[in-house]
Amino acid sequence: MAGPRSLSAGLSALQPEAFGADPSGERLARVRRSPHFKDGVFQNPGGPSRTRPSGSPLDFARLYFDKDARTRRAPSGRIPVHPTTLADIARPPASGLRLTWMGHSSVLAEIDSTRVLLDPVWGERCSPFAFAGPRRLHPVPLPLAALGPVDVVVISHDHYDHLDLPTIKTLAGTDTVFAVPLGVGAHLEYWGVSPDRIRELDWHESTRIGGLTLTATPARHFCGRGLRNTQHTLWASWVVAGEEHRVYHSGDTGYFDGFRDIGAAHGPFDATMIQLGAYSEFWPDIHMTPAEALRAHLDLQGGSPAGVLLPIHWGTFNLAPHAWAEPGEWTKDAAEEAGQAVAFPRPGEPFEPGGKLPAEPWWRSVSAPVARLWRRPGAVEVTGETPRGDLDLAGDR
Repeated sequence: MAGPRSLSAGLSALQPEAFGADPSGERLARVRRSPHFKDGVFQNPGGPSRTRPSGSPLDFARLYFDKDARTRRAPSGRIPVHPTTLADIARPPASGLRLTWMGHSSVLAEIDSTRVLLDPVWGERCSPFAFAGPRRLHPVPLPLAALGPVDVVVISHDHYDHLDLPTIKTLAGTDTVFAVPLGVGAHLEYWGVSPDRIRELDWHESTRIGGLTLTATPARHFCGRGLRNTQHTLWASWVVAGEEHRVYHSGDTGYFDGFRDIGAAHGPFDATMIQLGAYSEFWPDIHMTPAEALRAHLDLQGGSPAGVLLPIHWGTFNLAPHAWAEPGEWTKDAAEEAGQAVAFPRPGEPFEPGGKLPAEPWWRSVSAPVARLWRRPGAVEVTGETPRGDLDLAGDR
């Protein structure tokens, strides 16, 4: 009979390349020296987070596999993808800052003459397997090669919907520099990225690339993509600052008071790209609702006139029990209530935060009506035209 060691070796031999590699050597030593690494794992700001469904597994299964709910979690027609071309993004932005949401959390940020690609996922599935796992609800707006040269690729953490093997392997053959959280560089090297093109940062550390300063900032989430998850890779949000403009990308995160600290140290921002999809009452600590995301956006501005909010982490993959169009619809409600500027581009539609913003609720043409009922643990359920019960932006902190 095979012992544990031989069984582990067998699993390792079967492990797909997409699982990546664990940190080792000096990289692992640096992980262990991090002030945010304790008791064998990275620690979240504000204490431990619930990273798996809370409550009854049966309740979760009933909700997730309910026939009506499954219908609502997918568009009723073809998502209107903007027919992006290289010509659309070849001309320098008039204002010096242009954002192109490619779907989910992938954004091309052209900032002060430098091109930054954040959390690029061009793969068909966010999964280690080509035959299973969440599949794209819309095609990529344009091929990765059609983007033209990319100066910097920024990765927030190593989950499959943010760190994509086929995308990284394509970019590995270019001259781009990768900015990643601690430990994540092990995956990139394993997939062929040269070590001298990797900048691996702990929270509050910065690197200078071209005319930009990139700073890894805290987030409230978790890590892991392998069968044997060693919890030795960090997750982060990112500040990207040029000479004239600065933007923020949240990666994946639950709401926490640290947004105000990030805003005080690095803000205000011309634009924030903030996760507001794949939320659930079953995992309230690691993903934000639209109202929490709007609160985070305002926190990041530190009391200054607010920049533009670009919703991310929604519309491309089915990752939670909520209706597919909820994040867009409820963000629109919350932003109107707060008088906040929000951009709602179709996937692939470039826009300049300093110019006219895309504002059409394009998802309505391909989705069932969204219920006007806001649910959040600890919040009062309120029905009506606007979910006001979850829009106390000044309190509940």
